[in-house]
This record gives sequence, structure tokens and C-alpha cells, in this order.
Amino acid sequence: MQLPRWWELGDPCAWTGQGRGTRRMSPATTGTFLLTVYSIFSKVHSDRNVYPSAGVLFVHVLEREYFKGEFPPYPKPGEISNDPITFNTNLMGYPDRPGWLRYIQRTPYSDGVLYGSPTAENVGKPTIIEITAYNRRTFETARHNLIINIMSAEDFPLPYQAEFFIKNMNVEEMLASEVLGDFLGAVKNVWQPERLNAINITSALDRGGRVPLPINDLKEGVYVMVGADVPFSSCLREVENPQNQLRCSQEMEPVITCDKKFRTQFYIDWCKISLVDKTKQVSTYQEVIRGEGILPDGGEYKPPSDSLKSRDYYTDFLITLAVPSAVALVLFLILAYIMCCRREGVEKRNMQTPDIQLVHHSAIQKSTKELRDMSKNREIAWPLSTLPVFHPVTGEIIPPLHTDNYDSTNMPLMQTQQEFIVWGSS
Repeated sequence: MQLPRWWELGDPCAWTGQGRGTRRMSPATTGTFLLTVYSIFSKVHSDRNVYPSAGVLFVHVLEREYFKGEFPPYPKPGEISNDPITFNTNLMGYPDRPGWLRYIQRTPYSDGVLYGSPTAENVGKPTIIEITAYNRRTFETARHNLIINIMSAEDFPLPYQAEFFIKNMNVEEMLASEVLGDFLGAVKNVWQPERLNAINITSALDRGGRVPLPINDLKEGVYVMVGADVPFSSCLREVENPQNQLRCSQEMEPVITCDKKFRTQFYIDWCKISLVDKTKQVSTYQEVIRGEGILPDGGEYKPPSDSLKSRDYYTDFLITLAVPSAVALVLFLILAYIMCCRREGVEKRNMQTPDIQLVHHSAIQKSTKELRDMSKNREIAWPLSTLPVFHPVTGEIIPPLHTDNYDSTNMPLMQTQQEFIVWGSS
């Protein structure tokens, strides 16, 4: 919006036909007036209306320069600011954009681009896109609305559609108006249609392509679909030749006569070109026969209303905990009664056991005890370390260190020199 001269000179007084007015506003009044005008300008810039056509490529550029004036401190006239700015776009009331609308911004220092091909189902329904700009230096935000009013096209859809894969372009480069215009001009020279429109543009990454290596300035590639109202030219039909199909199967470039008209600016992969003739497509719809394994049609899904009554889950909570707890308590009491109150004891067990069985058990215990006692007194050959030896100093014979009833199983095999000395001195 172009401001009047008196606004630039800082004199916001009434402008008359004879010249500038003689009254001046006070500073307080001036500040209020400035705030009011700024609010009006913000209201004007907050909403934008665009009118794309269904089936035709829609491109809207989110210019960083447009949003720079929204972030304080506001730049002065002639001042240049290069703050990093990013954008977030979503359908009003929803976390994401419509399915047909895409967004791309390569770096915070480049402009964002909204692009896509509107569908016929959205004709006549205004689509409000919320655009939130973030200043990554000051963390300030600004929100604008983009109102997309989709119009119906006269000859939608175009009957003949061709999709090209351009290897040396990225999607944001192809969306530029001058680049897209050059490409459509080259296609028009080859195709010679009366009406030619760009239908859609898709990045190769969205089709499952791989991110190129950061060498030799490689591009990710982009698919461009165009539509026309006349049949395909003979040049475009050359891709369907058996020779070119064989070369494509061997990963070789096909021979296309009109490739030189694109090669100066666009490198097209002719093996990935797709030609669709809408006039020859036969409807493949078949009536579904209801039978085993096919559920009946339930109609359109109707979500529950917002006026649902709140449900009390306190009773369900008590039932969920009380019933298992009660069953567990009963089982615990039964087990405790059986284990503690139904014990018979040793005496009752012996009374109910036959005497012959008790005699056998007592005899086995008595025999076991007798064998253990006999094993302690058995005669064995004494080791050499237990035989009498001469004392190394006095020469006297030292008797064995054990008696006849001594348990030799706990006696060491070798005697230490200190034990000999203590025994001799004693």
C-alpha cells in the first residue's frame, strides 16, 4: 500500500485541497493514531484471497520480505535485515494441510512455497490456510491467513496428460514462474496443443527417490505433469517404440528426436515418461457381490457429537478390583485353614501307621547309627608321619601324637617342625 506524502513527513494531520492543515496532533494522539493505522494495515495484510482452478497447478510463494516488517524491532526505511525466518502452514482447525497441498522451504534464508493441484471435490469450498512465520533470531511469530477459493475449470480434466521426469531440477527451482514457463514453452513446441496446463509437480523424494550425494551439484529430480487438449505428438510417442523400450530395459538412453529442444535447459529421463489418454480409459468398476468375507456397507462414518454425557467409571473400578481381591482372600483363608488347622501331627501319624512298618523304620535308623559309630574306630594302617621319630636336637624317640581312641580322620599327614620342638621341650 502506497502511503501519502504527509505520512512520510511525519505530519498525520488532515490533508486539504489547498495544502497541509495548520493543526498538529499531540504526541499522545499521534501515538494512538499510529497504533490504529498499524492495526488496520495488519488486518489488511493478515488475509489473502487466491482463486486457483481445479486440476491446474497452484503455486503461492511465502516471501520473507513480506513478513520481515511484522517482527519487532520494526526496520526503518532503507534498513536491511536478514533474519532467518521459517514458516508453518496448516488448515485452520487442523494440524496439517489438505492432502493436495504441499509446502517446501529449503533454508531459513529462502522463501517458502505452497504448491499443489486442487481437486474437483473442493470446488466452491473456501480453504483457509494458517501461515505462521517464525523469526529464528528474535523468536517472534506472525500469523496470516491464506484463503484459497477453488474455481471450477472449463475443460477439467484435460484428456491427454504426460508426466516428465526432469533430472537436473529440484522442486523449488521448477516452481519458479520463469523456469516453469520455459518448460511449458518447450513442451508446447513439441506437442503443439491449443490448450496446455501444468497439472502437478512432485519431488522425486515423494516418489521414493533417494537423496543425492552432495557432490557435483546433483539434484533430486522432479516430476512434472502437463495436460493438453490434443493427442500426443509423434515425438512423444517415440518412447513406446520397441527399440526404445529395449534400450530402457538395458538402462540405456532412448533415441528421441525432440530431446534437443529440452536438452539446453532440462535433462529429461525419457524412460520414465508417462502418457495417459483419458479418452481411452475404460471404467473398471465392478459391482461388488456381497458374500462370505465381505462386510456390508455401513455408510458414511458419523463421529459422535460433542455433547456426550460424561460416564462414571468409579463403579467399574471397584468391580474390577473388588471381585479379584475377594476371590484371592477366600482362597487364602481356605489354604491357611488346611495348612494350619488340619495338621495331624507325628503322634497321630504313628498311631495310624502299622507296627511292622514302624519296627522296620526303627531298625533301619539303629543300623545306620551303628555303622556310623563303627566307621570311626576301624583299624587302618598308620601313615609314616605318625610313627615314632628321633628328635633333631636331643635324639630322643618321640611317641606318636595320638592315642588309640584318637580320630585319625582329622589328623594331618605331616607334622610341622615347630610342633616337634614344642613337644620335645615339654
